[in-house]
Amino acid sequence: MTAMASDKGKNEIPRHVAIIMDGNGRWARQKGKPRIFGHRAGMQSVRDVVEAAGELGIEVLTLYAFSKENWNRPRSEVLALMALLRRYTKSEKEELKNKGIRVQAIGRRMELFPKAREALEEAIQYTASGDKMILNLAISYSGRVEIIDAVRAIAKDVQSGHVRPEEIDENLFPNYLYTRDLPDPDLLIRTSGEMRISNFLLYQMAYTEIYVTDVLWPDFRREDLYRAIAAYKSRERRFGLVVAG
Repeated sequence: MTAMASDKGKNEIPRHVAIIMDGNGRWARQKGKPRIFGHRAGMQSVRDVVEAAGELGIEVLTLYAFSKENWNRPRSEVLALMALLRRYTKSEKEELKNKGIRVQAIGRRMELFPKAREALEEAIQYTASGDKMILNLAISYSGRVEIIDAVRAIAKDVQSGHVRPEEIDENLFPNYLYTRDLPDPDLLIRTSGEMRISNFLLYQMAYTEIYVTDVLWPDFRREDLYRAIAAYKSRERRFGLVVAG
C-alpha cells in the first residue's frame, strides 16, 4: 500500500499528491465578497491543477473538497458547496474522460445531498475507464472517522471468523481504509499558509512530505504545483531510516 521511492537519495515525480485547498474564504473577504465567491473562484484552480498533474504523470491526485466538519458551516454555504460539487462533476466529466482521468471519492458519500451525490456517482461511472490518473475527491471526509470505520469493519470480520486478532498488523489494516487501492501520499500541499493537516488522511500520511504555501487556493495555479514538486524532489525521504554517509 505504501508508496516507497525506488531511490531514497533522489525523489522523482510523486506518485500521489494530496492537496488541502485552503483560503477560499479569506480570498473572497480580501475582495469584499461573500465566501461562496471564493469557492467559485477556486474551481478554476482545480481545473488547472488537475490538468497539470495529469500532464506531469502523477498517478493519484487527492483533493480535500469537503470535510465532515464542513457540515457545521452556515446552511447557505453548505448548499452552495453542494451545488458547486454537482456543477463541477457534471461539467468536467467529459473532459476528464477524454484525458484518461478517473474520478474516485473517499468519505461518507451517503451523507451528500441527493443531487450532488447522483452527479458524483455519474462522474465516477462515466470516467471509470480512465488509466492516466485518478482524481480522488475527499468528500464528507474525516481521517478519524475513516479509522473508526476501518476498526468497525475489522471487528466484524473478527467476529465472523474471517480474521484472527493476531493477523491484525500494519499490512492488514490499510486494506480496510477508504484508500485501500491507492498508494499513500508522497506529497501533501496545503495552501494559505496554515500549519495543520486538518484531520486529513491521518493514517496514510505517516511519511508524507509536507509543503505549505502562503498562496490562497483561488490563486494557486500549475506554476505553484511545479514549485511544490520541485521542493519535494530536492528532499531526501528516509522513511525512519538513517541515510548512509
